[in-house]
Amino acid sequence: MATKTFTASDISLASVTLEVADLEAARRFYSSFGVDTYIRLRASETHTTGFRGFTLALTVSRPATVDGFFGAAVEAGATVLKPAARSMWGYSGVVQAPDGTIWKIATSEKKDTGPATREIDAIVLLIGVEDVKATKELYVGQGMTVAKSFGGKYAEFAAGQSGPLTLALYKRRALAKDLGVPVDGTGSHRVVLGSTGGAFTDLDGFAWEAAAPPAPAQP
Repeated sequence: MATKTFTASDISLASVTLEVADLEAARRFYSSFGVDTYIRLRASETHTTGFRGFTLALTVSRPATVDGFFGAAVEAGATVLKPAARSMWGYSGVVQAPDGTIWKIATSEKKDTGPATREIDAIVLLIGVEDVKATKELYVGQGMTVAKSFGGKYAEFAAGQSGPLTLALYKRRALAKDLGVPVDGTGSHRVVLGSTGGAFTDLDGFAWEAAAPPAPAQP
């Protein structure tokens, strides 16, 4: 699908809030991991078990940078779900934070062309849904703009002014398989999505709340 030019009036993902049982521990972990400026944290004791139906994926420039973020997460207390390794798509690894959130760190490059950095090119909130087409239509109805779409398998929405944050949809079962976890899970997703539009809940129970986008950077 051709890329279009988007304006500030387009509805988009403005923030990602993770609900955690231990707020201070989560703050320490995400600061050590190096992603604390990109997410929000909120204390919550809502029930949740198994796969929560989403992952946050860091896209970076090269394998050495993947290894840097991966190592920082593990050193801070994350559990390794998939060790960082090459694949036909590039180089990636998967970890689970102490609060239960799953993070995938990836690059499309298979070889290093320079030293590791702490730069993040994009953060994709990838949510697993039962019906990609139906959920995509719901989000379009809310005012979001589709940037990429591959039938009923995957959809990605246009980014707004929220820095590197992007929202994408994937089949829940396929997402669990990619992350290396069982697909079963019940209770809260333990994530709240901030919208530059209004509040709503989607077909798979992911909750959205109104959230103002970050102010544009000053020239």
